[in-house]
Amino acid sequence: MKNCFICVLLLLGLGAWCDSFTAEIRLGSDILADRGFRDLDGKRVGLLTNPGGVNRDGVSTVELLWKAPNVNLVALFGAEHGVYGDILAGKEFPDSIDRKTGLPIFSLYGPGPVREPTPKMLQHIDILVYDLQDTGARSYTFITTMGKAMAECGRAGVDFMVLDRPNPLGGLRVEGPHYNPRFRSLVGYWPIPYVYGMTCGELARMIKGERMNDHTCRLLVLTMKGWRRSMVWDDTGLDWVPTSPNVPYGRSPMYQVATGMLGEIGGVDIGIHTKRPFEYIAIDWLKAPKTASYLNGLGLPGIRFHASKVVSQRDGLRGRLVPSVEIVFRDPATAPLSVINFYLLDAVNRVSGRDLFQAALDRGKDWRMFDKVNGTDATRRDLQAGRSVSSIAKSWEAEVRRFKARRQRYLIYQ
Repeated sequence: MKNCFICVLLLLGLGAWCDSFTAEIRLGSDILADRGFRDLDGKRVGLLTNPGGVNRDGVSTVELLWKAPNVNLVALFGAEHGVYGDILAGKEFPDSIDRKTGLPIFSLYGPGPVREPTPKMLQHIDILVYDLQDTGARSYTFITTMGKAMAECGRAGVDFMVLDRPNPLGGLRVEGPHYNPRFRSLVGYWPIPYVYGMTCGELARMIKGERMNDHTCRLLVLTMKGWRRSMVWDDTGLDWVPTSPNVPYGRSPMYQVATGMLGEIGGVDIGIHTKRPFEYIAIDWLKAPKTASYLNGLGLPGIRFHASKVVSQRDGLRGRLVPSVEIVFRDPATAPLSVINFYLLDAVNRVSGRDLFQAALDRGKDWRMFDKVNGTDATRRDLQAGRSVSSIAKSWEAEVRRFKARRQRYLIYQ
């Protein structure tokens, strides 16, 4: 009888443990609706969003606010890739009229270049609501747009609301090169590591609290329920809506961090404009089996490299079957990400004898975008000087520790 009682307790405990891992996540937009949209009562509302701005049931925040009887939605704002997420990276777009609601769409990636709300855009708005799903990487421009919009709202006396969303890389992983102010740009605007391990709401709190902007705004973050820092996207149970053309799946942010910086140098195909963006490197001269073997020999946790072949989309090789090295995340929560770019660079040089930095120069391309995305030129200089990738990664650790200590007061979730 005693053993049966213990078994029952164990089963109840196991059930509670399982329930904790299948808890329903309610996003900031769900919480806003749960509160009857009262935070927007009597206010003229602007919304900065894209297709990734949906609630847990897949309803877009545009539709949610447009149909709410007590919400006066007066304008939409589009960051890079536009409100509908169909504009290619780096391509500017003008203001327009939304075909579904008839509302004005103000471009924050427009000609000029316009990269933040102007006083004219904000003059008929009392509160700007932010609901963009980012990727957890400093170079993904949405968090730059968020902070710049916060500053302009502060300048104009407009409130700023963040509808919080999961960081698809999780809230524990912090890694990568830190930002050098000399390289400040839209793809590296905040003094944070490349992978910063915060939700957009937490980062907004830090931007305000650390006075990273020249103006502060009245900030309201509607926090999620059910999300934990240990969760990567696949743990959330939420459907992924592509945030931009080359981030089509919930796994894509991990791959984007792993090879996106390498892609800024060029010289190899990383799957852009295919169904598997950022998931491999491929080129006709690649010694794929030896390269994969070398990389696997490094013993990086949670990741394996497989030699294969893919149909190239690269100019001059389009349609040809070429050797590739595929990245496979076996344990997404523990695998390193940003450092993979540099291990791949090193492996290509060691095994195939190709210096991609020099090859870029030979093609008439410079390294400025690579340095901007890194937020520093130290990584490139160290690689060119022959410094080991492991020592480069180790050099980030002190700054990562300092950042973790600074960010602690702004964290919301356990």
